Amino acid sequence: MEKSRRRWAALTVAAVAAGLLSPVAGTAANAGAPLRLSPPTGRHPVGATELHLTDTSRPDPWVPERTARELMVTLWYPTDARRGATTEYLSAEESRLLIEGKRLTGVPLDIFSTVKTYARVDAPAAGAPGSLGLIVLSPGWTQPIATLTGLAEDLASHGYVVAGIDHTYETYAITFPDGRIAGCAACALDDDRSFFGKLYQSRAADVSFVIDRLTGPKPAWRGSRLIDAARIGMSGHSAGSASTIAAMVADPRIDAGINVDGATDTGGASMIPASGFTRPFLWLGNPEHVPGGRDKSWDADWARMTGWKRWLTVAGTDHASFTDLGIFADQLGIDIGATTPGIRATEITRRYHRAMFDRHLRHRHQPLLDGASRRYPEVTVAAR
Repeated sequence: MEKSRRRWAALTVAAVAAGLLSPVAGTAANAGAPLRLSPPTGRHPVGATELHLTDTSRPDPWVPERTARELMVTLWYPTDARRGATTEYLSAEESRLLIEGKRLTGVPLDIFSTVKTYARVDAPAAGAPGSLGLIVLSPGWTQPIATLTGLAEDLASHGYVVAGIDHTYETYAITFPDGRIAGCAACALDDDRSFFGKLYQSRAADVSFVIDRLTGPKPAWRGSRLIDAARIGMSGHSAGSASTIAAMVADPRIDAGINVDGATDTGGASMIPASGFTRPFLWLGNPEHVPGGRDKSWDADWARMTGWKRWLTVAGTDHASFTDLGIFADQLGIDIGATTPGIRATEITRRYHRAMFDRHLRHRHQPLLDGASRRYPEVTVAAR
């Protein structure tokens, strides 16, 4: 079972499989230096706050004796504030537990607590009522939502509210306001591909619940009045972005989605019904994700999508390149197998996310999605 668990995790986990968060990464060249994210590129300063939400309608899928599902959600959003403390990427304890869980050696245990971020803690949200689209982000299997901070901050700087979900018991350290830390209870269960079918459906339920709490009649966030509930998108990374399909099938409120390098095979039936799927969807992956390539799940699900769709591949990238971990690997001197630098992969990931959501949530023409780009020659439109 342990061997099988490692094999399936290697297909979907971000930097674990890539070498950034694995025992082989034992000689990081710059392990003592603080880590840095790329600054946001939009015109808005960014605020961020955390929400502790409890769904009393269902037990926790991984710890059934917990009769309610608890979640921590980070919101990033536009603000007018240009001063104030910036958010903590991970606490020193969360960093330690993540590093030990991933069996990373050769770096300080608190390394992920050193990351420089740009969002101002609890800054007031700015915007007119109902003016901001909502984008939900879900991280890769065993990864905290923090690993998508660079993407989230950038989207918020361009005028979106971004809700990043930490899926409880699916990573090594999620801290609740009372100080409790939830570990990775689900890590003992991922012994075959069918596990991920359950994971995707569980995450879909998490996403719908978070949308309810942000756009419903009694919203959990004081800035919710700024959200336009008719403009909702979803993305993430790996298993998180594969969950976008399950979430969109289950919840018609999600208008457009992106799968970033996530295998969608569930060990059984496709997440997409035989009747098809018509809402806009973007597939963004490393060079292994090509039509007819190793991951057959993309071909099968692509064929069932009958609405607007694009399949893009990014040359020189690895699985971790689409997250903050790609930048961190470069700063730590760790080779994850990518030839495109992490900072460049981050720029591409951000730009194509904005193009997708600006096109389908803001209805702005985005020729970037329609063919080759001289600015981003690494990106190939593999299918459309």
